[in-house]
Amino acid sequence: MPKNNFQTQDTQGIQGQSTLRSRCLNLPKKRSFRELDRRTQVAVILAGIIELTLMFAALRDLRRRPVQLARGPKPLWAVVSCLNVLGSISYFVFGRRKDPQN
Repeated sequence: MPKNNFQTQDTQGIQGQSTLRSRCLNLPKKRSFRELDRRTQVAVILAGIIELTLMFAALRDLRRRPVQLARGPKPLWAVVSCLNVLGSISYFVFGRRKDPQN
């Protein structure tokens, strides 16, 4: 008998039935990268390249920007920029101040 309600059933349910979790959520089978069609593989690779490019650009800009022209602590923006693509975009939108000399 389970100790709490959060324990899941074994991978093989009673009499060969699927588990309770897979029956309730109706999740698709997990596929590897090689099982994806060519267009999806290209889209995943391009999304990764865009994300990495934005992250490196944000970190480079943050490193070169004086402390007075950054909104908030620079180490915090570095962490936010590394989280995902939204972190890098948020740095470019909200984390930079305009240079008054230009």
